[in-house]
Amino acid sequence: MKLICASASPYARKVRVLIREAGLEEAISEQAVTTSPLDSAPQALAANPLGRIPALIRAEGPALYDSRVICRYIDSLAETTFYPEARLWEVLTLEATAEGILDSAVAMTYEARLRGDAAWPDWIEAQWAKIDRALDALEARWMSHLSGPVTIGQIATGCALAYLDLRQPDRDWRAQRPALADWAGRFSARATMRATTAE
Repeated sequence: MKLICASASPYARKVRVLIREAGLEEAISEQAVTTSPLDSAPQALAANPLGRIPALIRAEGPALYDSRVICRYIDSLAETTFYPEARLWEVLTLEATAEGILDSAVAMTYEARLRGDAAWPDWIEAQWAKIDRALDALEARWMSHLSGPVTIGQIATGCALAYLDLRQPDRDWRAQRPALADWAGRFSARATMRATTAE
């Protein structure tokens, strides 16, 4: 199998971390591509009509795309428990919260990068307000779910916080969230996170 990805994509990173956590590095190779919303890589278009990454090309069956779909497939393939049945809805909600943070952070990045001086400040700040509320919720209500055996919720959250550090370094999300900041520091030290750091 082959994962179409880019090292800076936080969605692809989530999948790349899970591949390593599940011990499937030998079964799934990675093909890095250069792609953007305005110019999708041919490899991404061939695997996903939306032209988005990540996409997982399989020997049998159509390619899978959307990081959440690919992660569920990997968990099933490896027969692992990154989606524990006993806490499934909480884990999926935590993953969705992290995905929402990523959606807003990626939108902010593209607004500034693609529109430059024409970027809409009010819209950028509205996206950050969503992120800010989500981070507050993580600090106030989700810390217990970020402990214990690793789940897809933890992986998604770790990748989302790392992306904020990469793309929004001037916004000090840690200042009012000591528990989340401490957790992020410990999670980012995992071998799977270090191995997938954007170059």
